[in-house]
Amino acid sequence: MANQLELKYGMNPNQKPARIYMQDGSDLPVKVLNGRPGYINFLDALNSWQLVKELKAATGLPSAASFKHVSPAGAAVASPLSDIDKQIYFTDDVDLSPLACAYARARGADRMSSYGDFAALSDICDKATALLLKKEVSDGVIAPGYTQEALEILCAKKKGKYNVIQIDPSYVPNPIEHKQVFGVTFEQGRNNSVISQDLFSNIVTKNKDLPEEAKRDLMISLIALKYTQSNSVAYAKDGQCIGIGAGQQSRVHCTRLAGSKADNWWLRQNEKVLSLPFVEKIRRADRDNCIDNYIGEHPEDVLADGVWEQFFTRKPEPFTKEEKLAWLKELKNVSLGSDAFFPFGDNIERAHLSGVKYVAEPGGSIRDDNVIETADKYDMVMAFTGLRLFHH
Repeated sequence: MANQLELKYGMNPNQKPARIYMQDGSDLPVKVLNGRPGYINFLDALNSWQLVKELKAATGLPSAASFKHVSPAGAAVASPLSDIDKQIYFTDDVDLSPLACAYARARGADRMSSYGDFAALSDICDKATALLLKKEVSDGVIAPGYTQEALEILCAKKKGKYNVIQIDPSYVPNPIEHKQVFGVTFEQGRNNSVISQDLFSNIVTKNKDLPEEAKRDLMISLIALKYTQSNSVAYAKDGQCIGIGAGQQSRVHCTRLAGSKADNWWLRQNEKVLSLPFVEKIRRADRDNCIDNYIGEHPEDVLADGVWEQFFTRKPEPFTKEEKLAWLKELKNVSLGSDAFFPFGDNIERAHLSGVKYVAEPGGSIRDDNVIETADKYDMVMAFTGLRLFHH
């Protein structure tokens, strides 16, 4: 390992010179095995690695994340995929290891946002996970190691330019961190708070029945939020985030954005979407865009005469608003985490529309009583964690 690494450029091509280095003179905890990662690649890599490392520590399960622009598009732990999961994540033609299952879930929950992602893996990358990465449009991957087969597969991706980073899993950063903005240096203690089930002991709603699956999903949502640009909210179900709303100035806008992504995740599981008659050899990105348009507010973008013929063997039946609303009512037992308190009950009202049953938020708003009352109206279980998780 070296003390520093020169980058092609900074956040933008005009920002030169650019490098990463260890200020104390020690060796970098990362090694580039292939490619030439850039400034944003490393921001994604180092943030996503922390996320998956904490997910693995909290759950004991192999974990993965799909990062874009310093926020996760998805995060998940290893859990076997159902036949429908395999279909909506487009993995029904490959064999999946536990680690590959985790990445399939992390990548597949929001395929539009994951396009061109940076992947993070908690465990040594195996052949099955490498083959999954090979199929996707991705900028790079960070992991504590790679099998020889996996490394050969990844090094051949993108005509040999795919970014492959290995990180020392034993590396522990200095407890004090620094950041410069406009020539001014900021200093603070690292956010070393531990996300565990202990955070859910203060249940403030009438319903206090919090099953183990919900505790797992709430931990996943909060660990993801710890590395998501604030304000942020995350919906989770089945061991994965299914909708993340990042970087909004208004919390209800976070809740709406994340909720709309969770809705899309569920709508993709409807038979109308599963049976869309795509033409053979359609590009993966075109297929994802078609699905997003078909289930979204502008289905005419793919169903109009003269357009649908490019993507489908026959014109699909419209997925009506009434059909979508009926299907969304079947989404249940979703967990929701928030990086700061909900200031109004409108967040809970919106969360209810996406099947939220379990909520974890810090509490501390002057309107906590209104938020709790709204949660009680829908028989939700809500825990006040007392822990804010802003990340900037």
